[in-house]
Amino acid sequence: MSEDAEFRTRAEATIRRYYEGCNEADVEKMRSSFVPEATHYFPAGAPQGPFVGADAIAAGWRHAVETLGSCWVIERLAIDVGARVAVLEWTHYKTAQGTYLRGDEWLELDESGLIREIRAYYAAPPHGDPRSYELGSFPYGERGYSTSPPRLRR
Repeated sequence: MSEDAEFRTRAEATIRRYYEGCNEADVEKMRSSFVPEATHYFPAGAPQGPFVGADAIAAGWRHAVETLGSCWVIERLAIDVGARVAVLEWTHYKTAQGTYLRGDEWLELDESGLIREIRAYYAAPPHGDPRSYELGSFPYGERGYSTSPPRLRR
């Protein structure tokens, strides 16, 4: 296996482990996906501000699972080996609120494939208070995107 293929395999495994950890509220699984000083940025105005450090990222998502019933689906994932970056589309279900939102994240990776930085971008409506945040009129179901939360054992 080439060096590029090995990096791609490690990076994808790390990213998927991170999201599994989020869904399971498994702090150690999440923490092990990051360099210790990682930062997770959110859109301006997000109430939590950035999560700074692997511990804060893991604690933040554990809290979201416990209070909001949060769970995530990775819809699409692309990895640029040369730049050591990944971008993915996700759906974040907040089952306790009956809402969900869709968005993208840009991930910066270190040489071993661990996450150094996440920059989250959300689909957001120009006005109103919808129960979902996604692109208007986009055929999510027809394109194979999830349309309901996954069944998880917690």
